[in-house]
Amino acid sequence: MTDILEVVFKGNRKEYFSNPQQFPFVVGDYAIVEADRGEDLGKVIQVECILPQGKSASELKKILRKPSKKDLERLAENRRLEAEAFEVCKEKIVKHNLLMKLVDVEYQFDHNKLTFYFTADKRVDFRELVKDLAATYRTRIELRQIGVRDEARRLGGYGPCGLPMCCISFLREIDPITTQCAKEQNLPLNPSKLSGVCGRLKCCLRFEIDFYQQASEQFPDVGQSVHTPEGEGIVERIDILKEEVYLRFSDNRVERYSLDEISNLLLSSVHKKTQTESETEQIITQEN
Repeated sequence: MTDILEVVFKGNRKEYFSNPQQFPFVVGDYAIVEADRGEDLGKVIQVECILPQGKSASELKKILRKPSKKDLERLAENRRLEAEAFEVCKEKIVKHNLLMKLVDVEYQFDHNKLTFYFTADKRVDFRELVKDLAATYRTRIELRQIGVRDEARRLGGYGPCGLPMCCISFLREIDPITTQCAKEQNLPLNPSKLSGVCGRLKCCLRFEIDFYQQASEQFPDVGQSVHTPEGEGIVERIDILKEEVYLRFSDNRVERYSLDEISNLLLSSVHKKTQTESETEQIITQEN
C-alpha cells in the first residue's frame, strides 16, 4: 500500500502526497514533491495519513525525492529572495496606485512560479502590476487575493488563549462562524472577547459548538421549573464546563446546584408524578 504523507509549505499551506517509491520519512523531514509545472519543497508533518472523505490516493501528487544539502541551501536562498521581492512589490503597488495590502511572497522551489498574496476590500485590477513583476523576475507571476483569516494563517501567531492559532495548528478548513455560536455557548457578545488575531470571530467558537450542543442535552432548559426541598426554582442559567445549574426562587434568591443534584431532583419529580398518576388511575378503576 502506498504511504500517504502530509507536507506543509511556507504560509502553513498543507497538502497530501503519495509516496510510491516508499522513501523513509519521519515527521520533521524535508521532501521534494510534484508541484504545478515543476517541483516544490516542504516539511513532512504527518506520515501514514488517512485521507479526508472525498479524496482519492490516485489523485494525489507524488513525493519525488529527499532533498540534498544543496537543495536545503537553495530553500534558504529562496526565503531571502522572497523578502526582497516583497519590498519590490510594495513599491510597485504604490507606483500603480493600487488599493491592496501585500501579505506574503512565495517562490516555488524551482523558481517556475512566484506568488504574491494580498488582501483588499474590493476587486483589484492588477494586470499592469503583473506585467511589471513578470518583466522584473522573468518567471510566471501569480497574484492571489486572500481573506483576513487566510492572512492570519499565512503569517502565523498565537491566539488570546496563549496557544498557536487553531488555523495553523490543526484546522484544515475555516468554516463560517456567526454570533449564534457564541450565544449557544452562553458567552457575552463582546467583540473584543470574541475576536481572534485576524479580527474575525474566533475559530474555536465553531469547532467547539458541537461539544456544547451535545453537553447541553444533559441540562434542563433555561426557564424550566425545578422542584427542590427549598421550593420551586426556575433555571436562570447553566454552566456547561463546571456542570452547574443556577436556580432563582420566588424570594429572588439564586442558588447553585451541581448537574448531578439537578438530575436527581428532576428524576425524583418524574418518579413522583408517575406514582401520583398511577395512584389516580387505581382510584378511578376502583370507583368504576
